[in-house]
Amino acid sequence: MKLIYRDREWELEGRMTVRQAIEKVGLIPETVLAVRDGKLLTEDTVLEPGDTVKLVSVVSGG
Repeated sequence: MKLIYRDREWELEGRMTVRQAIEKVGLIPETVLAVRDGKLLTEDTVLEPGDTVKLVSVVSGG
């Protein structure tokens, strides 16, 4: 699977959850949202080989 975050890309092998994939590339899961084919994914969604997931920064403010 491929993870894309800003100007960085990672290729990961095998099946894993969104949370596991985010942690594997060294990001904090609570700081990004995962999107596949225009749909928001939950952290327990299982990613398959061939998936492309875009990670979007979470922005909060008041």
